[in-house]
Amino acid sequence: MNDTIYALSAPTGGAIAILRMSGFDSIRIYKAVFTGSAKHRYISPGRIVHRGNTLDQAMGVVYEGPNSYTGEDMAEFFVHGSMAVAASVMEALSCHGARPADPGEFTKRAFMNGKLDLAQAEAVMDVISSSSQRAAEAALCQLEGALSRRVAKAEELMLDALAEIDARLDYADELDDAGAQSAPAALLRARDILNELEKTGLRSHVLREGALVVIAGRPNAGKSSLLNALIGRPRAIVTPYAGTTRDLIEEQCVIDGVPIRLMDTAGLHEADDPVELMGIERAWNAIKGADLILLAFDGAQAWSGADDALVQRTSDLARLAVLCKSDLPQLIGADDLARRTGLNVCPVSADSGAGLSGLRAMIAELLAPDMESACITNQRHIQAVSAAGRSVESALDAPDAECAATDIRLALHELRSITGSEPDAAVIDTVLRGQMTFPQKNASSPD
Repeated sequence: MNDTIYALSAPTGGAIAILRMSGFDSIRIYKAVFTGSAKHRYISPGRIVHRGNTLDQAMGVVYEGPNSYTGEDMAEFFVHGSMAVAASVMEALSCHGARPADPGEFTKRAFMNGKLDLAQAEAVMDVISSSSQRAAEAALCQLEGALSRRVAKAEELMLDALAEIDARLDYADELDDAGAQSAPAALLRARDILNELEKTGLRSHVLREGALVVIAGRPNAGKSSLLNALIGRPRAIVTPYAGTTRDLIEEQCVIDGVPIRLMDTAGLHEADDPVELMGIERAWNAIKGADLILLAFDGAQAWSGADDALVQRTSDLARLAVLCKSDLPQLIGADDLARRTGLNVCPVSADSGAGLSGLRAMIAELLAPDMESACITNQRHIQAVSAAGRSVESALDAPDAECAATDIRLALHELRSITGSEPDAAVIDTVLRGQMTFPQKNASSPD
């Protein structure tokens, strides 16, 4: 990795484009094309010059390795956002010996130089591509090493257990039984850490893809008005007539930082009309696949058999009871609804907006992973943690010490694949080539 690479680290088309270099000759090339200062971490104004021509008035900064993102000497230029300007500067860098970076190569160098582990390198892409505040928070948490620290703690406990087992295999006649339980105790603690991480992974698709939240209830319960109120615009048709909504209506939105796929459904009740029956069937299919169901009840109407049926048929699913039309005279109160459903109840009025902020907070709390601790948002990490957990369970149930030791080593291998401490060239290449790139002429972008 002695060659010097360059790439756009911010796309053209805006006011400013950013060009980045990394490698042995970065500072030499910087001085060759830029008239400003080359003082470490000092942003300097100047002109970019090539073959006697001024290419742009710009700002420049150098970072002396190892105190840089990649751990190598680096330089950055802040130029005007024209593609023509960026292309001419990149041509100048090429003429002085730099080459376009491969996708993910800046982050790969940071990984190879020990500035990031593999989990943190993956988090770089996750930060860039975050579609919501919560997703960005989770990625930043990973970038700052929260996941890596939890993985390292589990690894430490497994190594302690393995050392104890190996010692007893090698020196069985010399050791007493006083510490015989230290290995199982360490494995149990490691298992708890892995179980906690796996639980966060089970909800991670919420941050990656958005949670499917389905609004369900009997006809005219206030479902369409609730959807419109939550997304902030009149998407679903609202009338006083039952059966207005006959098909699924889905909208994308962000609720308290959580990306949501919000779906309105046909009213659930006994029906004879074939078209209405098709809508009801689609509603039930959507309910079965939902991450969360908002059970909508009309507080201004008496409790019905359709309400009972809805509560019973969704009893094994994640639910929240919403008492709609709370601004009208109530025949069903919040306490009565909580008693009938056994659920948390949020009274709302789509017309006045009362209760909507509380409902949004409850939805986010139920769906979003805990941002206060390490959480897994990457499918590769989920699979590795799950496999490591199974191996630890197998070690705890192993018939003998040798089998337990083998299982622990398998678990360690899985965990080390997360951070890259046991390098797998194919995995590393796949992960780092997934870093975001920006379209440009004759160059690839950094991460």
